[in-house]
Amino acid sequence: MFDLAGRVALVSGAASGLGKATALAVAEAGADVVLADIDEDGMRTVAGEIESLRRRALPQVCDISEPEQICSMFERIDEEFGRIDFVANIAGETVRKKPEDISLDEVEWTWRSLVYGRFCCCQQAGRRMLAAGKGSIVNLGSLASVTALGRGHIAYSMAMGAVVQMTRELSTEWSGRGVRVNSILPAQVLNPGLRARIDADPRIRDRFLSGLPAGRFGAPDDIKGLAVFLASDASSWITGALIPMDGGNLAMNAGGSVGTDVFKKVESKNT
Repeated sequence: MFDLAGRVALVSGAASGLGKATALAVAEAGADVVLADIDEDGMRTVAGEIESLRRRALPQVCDISEPEQICSMFERIDEEFGRIDFVANIAGETVRKKPEDISLDEVEWTWRSLVYGRFCCCQQAGRRMLAAGKGSIVNLGSLASVTALGRGHIAYSMAMGAVVQMTRELSTEWSGRGVRVNSILPAQVLNPGLRARIDADPRIRDRFLSGLPAGRFGAPDDIKGLAVFLASDASSWITGALIPMDGGNLAMNAGGSVGTDVFKKVESKNT
């Protein structure tokens, strides 16, 4: 049920982090993978890892905020593979500033990166999947899709809220014709960006961990099993779902606290 042999996947943001982990996961399950990113060196590295699994990797430089580049990428997919079975929309950038300080241009840039470009990917993939009568799309969201983070996340949270609603609408429109659309909502994943923030302000480490009952940050590899599940026939009746990947963060009441054992883990890490 989890076998992806013979299928073609597109993963945006595939050069690092959650995108890289997703690309490797679906390749390990048997899929050939189109890698979309602006980081050419990173893509080449990931492509080499995929090819070592005896799967085909097609790196494609693509700025996900530019629809023309997305459309060209799908034309190349048509030429090289003639099909697309799974899309993971993971790439996207944001500007983090207070609501009273952020410029409208910065809000628009975030929207183009996280919403406009992702919709274009969904539309291009959806047209092809609808013609084939099957396919699966995953839009990476965030806990900021459904809860407020503060700390200057206004542009990001607005955009991620739109990503979640886009997922629901596309699922409603397309699932009866064989195309499933779901969203994964991560909490804090320890990627280079989060590491840099912690290095700049070590206090936020314990602050974030206090909201994670599992007692640790997420790792990019935590998405691998979930990505394969959503790409495969194992999830054939799962569509329109918003799936937290958050170490228990969303389940915990705002006034709640993590268990004693978790506090001990955090304290031992600090020492």
